[in-house]
Amino acid sequence: MKKDQQGSRMAWATLALVAVLAVLCMSIACVHQDEEVKFQTPYQAVLLTNGQVYFGQLQGYGTPHPVLTNVFYVISQTNPETKQVNNVLIKRGKELHEPDRMYLNPRLIVFVEPVGASSKVAQLIAQAK
Repeated sequence: MKKDQQGSRMAWATLALVAVLAVLCMSIACVHQDEEVKFQTPYQAVLLTNGQVYFGQLQGYGTPHPVLTNVFYVISQTNPETKQVNNVLIKRGKELHEPDRMYLNPRLIVFVEPVGASSKVAQLIAQAK
């Protein structure tokens, strides 16, 4: 019977060790959950679940409260005579409520990409300033 008791103690010790490791891993994951991502480029492209893409300076990405400032978006305009589609970059803030930032729901962000310094979007943003 000593072998059974020893095996039982070993099983409980192993179970306790696994439980401690699980709690430790969960606490480490929670610490890094709200860590803000830092970007190397001045502007980022943000795709939302509704298909909208906004360009701007994203702060707080990786936290529960990301904010996009200096916001731009693209609209497509079709010339009725030539049927040629022209994409135009629009700066937010000209709307009736004159928004100067967007508070984003982090669950609605599909992905974020840097806007390259020599990209067409970066050039259009520079021209808009």
